[in-house]
Amino acid sequence: MNADQFAGLCRTAAQTMQFEVVTSTGSTNADLRERLPGLAQPVLRVAEYQTAGRGRAGRSWVDAHGDNLSFSLAWRFGGELAQVSGLSLVVGVLIAETLRASGWEASLKWPNDVMLDGRKLGGILIETVSARPGTWAIIGIGINVHPNAERDVAAGTETASLAPSGLNRNALLASLADGLAEGLPLFDAQGLTPFVPRWQALHAYAGEAVDLIDRGRLLQRGIARGIDEMGCLLLDTHVGRIAVLAGDVSLRKQLAPGASHALAD
Repeated sequence: MNADQFAGLCRTAAQTMQFEVVTSTGSTNADLRERLPGLAQPVLRVAEYQTAGRGRAGRSWVDAHGDNLSFSLAWRFGGELAQVSGLSLVVGVLIAETLRASGWEASLKWPNDVMLDGRKLGGILIETVSARPGTWAIIGIGINVHPNAERDVAAGTETASLAPSGLNRNALLASLADGLAEGLPLFDAQGLTPFVPRWQALHAYAGEAVDLIDRGRLLQRGIARGIDEMGCLLLDTHVGRIAVLAGDVSLRKQLAPGASHALAD
């Protein structure tokens, strides 16, 4: 990875960002969180390797040097904390649409997974901090670029990657930075609403029977119908339609009676 190279590939909107590349760090999210009081512009920090990368609900994110794209973007929004609800869904849309524009048929699994060919390609972790006025969001993104046996086994779930080898990660990061820089101001101005139909069009499990799992325990079964204006998952169940808040839950395709889900997300 080379900061000058991918910065030179970015379009105008992304040029407002400060770009940083480090060989190794604990967590790019943690790095940026510590620096928030002194930030004056958006900062995109990418690491070749993270020793303490995290996923949703404190889970570990397994990195692989050269085979992953792991980065965080610190972005300041004008609204207060409650107004950035749904940001992970918006980021998923912007990532998946960018990948699709490059030829990968990416899709989204609620609440924060990017999918390819029915398998997990990447994940999103959002952390927010009140800036009074406004809110800083640290947007952590991890994408499997090339296959990596150690990483894929450790993930505990079926994984996907973008290419067997040789993908230009600088160009990929530039296109993702462009998508984020061009889409996040719309979210800041109008919230989740304009992104709901875009998310629905990318819904990996649309119309499918799914199970909602909490730490290995079945919470609910139903037919996935997308999201509402608040970003809740809509499920048609035997008692009618319900809206599910994200929390620490996992969404899986429904299994046959007697089968059990793996614990990994």
